[in-house]
Amino acid sequence: MLKSLKMQAELGPVFDVTLDCEDGAPVGGEAEHAHLVAELVMSARNEHGRVGARVHPFDHPSFDADVQTIIRRAGSRLAYLMVPKIGGIEEARGAVNAIDRTLREHGHTHRLPVHVLIETHGALRDVDAIAAHPRIESLSFGLMDFVSAHRGAIPQAGMSASGQFEHPLVVRAKLEIAAACHAHLKIPSHCVVTEFKKLDLLREAAQKASRQLGYLRMWSIHPDQIVPIVEAFAPTVAETDQATEILMAAQANDWAPISHRDTLHDRASYRYFWHVLERAVRTGQSLPVGVRQAFFSDVTGVAA
Repeated sequence: MLKSLKMQAELGPVFDVTLDCEDGAPVGGEAEHAHLVAELVMSARNEHGRVGARVHPFDHPSFDADVQTIIRRAGSRLAYLMVPKIGGIEEARGAVNAIDRTLREHGHTHRLPVHVLIETHGALRDVDAIAAHPRIESLSFGLMDFVSAHRGAIPQAGMSASGQFEHPLVVRAKLEIAAACHAHLKIPSHCVVTEFKKLDLLREAAQKASRQLGYLRMWSIHPDQIVPIVEAFAPTVAETDQATEILMAAQANDWAPISHRDTLHDRASYRYFWHVLERAVRTGQSLPVGVRQAFFSDVTGVAA
């Protein structure tokens, strides 16, 4: 946790840090770990306000205590709460309601974003309804638990860096999550690569998640993975340059159709190229001063 916070302070808010109360807490030490998480959220190490926490599952005895401790002690600076192992839409609603009750109980009037992990059969079945919930900001795919839930029917290779893009049941889950998120303007977040020392495999997986499956974020499980993931999800220099040229020309033409390098562009493609520039900003790329003044003059820093 400390390494990740230090890295975020150095690189800026181009990635979020999620402090883990589920797998990060030792058995019997759940309460102490929740207090530590809250302390770190409120500390000077949280320089950019982009630190969230993953609590225990909704049906776990520690869920309520996690939520109470973290919101009571750090609700004012918490970026989001993530709820793992959601069993379906009813559990998602129950978790959100519990979080909102706790916010009100401790005098918070803001709507704290809620993220959920899709890693059960029930959650995948209800993924569109979960993505449609107005209080849920992001859905993440939980690869390891999803594969384990198939009782050995998906081989171990389905959890590997390459196998997770080959097994049909895993690919189906990833596509359904991404499609549901985009239908409801939510953020799809791709699963981990556990071979954390093999950065070539990580880069390949991140590029596939971004370029082929439509994911906008990806989880890391080791600080060494962060920079390669951010780079993989960023547009290339050529893509950013093209978006800059087209949008500046479109603005000069009052957003009427234009011809750029013998290709017609109108408001449909303008929206696409706007998202390219938006990704460039979110991943910390440098843009020309004129472009920033034209399109991002009110942006001081956002997380990828």
